[in-house]
Amino acid sequence: MIMPVSKEEAKQLLERLIFDKERPQDWVQDVWGMSPTLGETAAKLLDVFDVLITSCPEAELNDVLQTFDTELTELFDEDIQ
Repeated sequence: MIMPVSKEEAKQLLERLIFDKERPQDWVQDVWGMSPTLGETAAKLLDVFDVLITSCPEAELNDVLQTFDTELTELFDEDIQ
């Protein structure tokens, strides 16, 4: 079970879950380099992600994190190794 975290920490955890160790903007650029059409979609997805993080209450972000408890635990385990 993930302990409750701040909104900023929740954003960082979700970014890590989605984009692995890559910065989200770098991910968009990588996708754009493969296909401008997909890159545009990737940029829109990142914009939506940012708006959702900003508008979602901290408690709800923590609820979202709980749904990915197993995946987040695996990420923490990777960091330790």
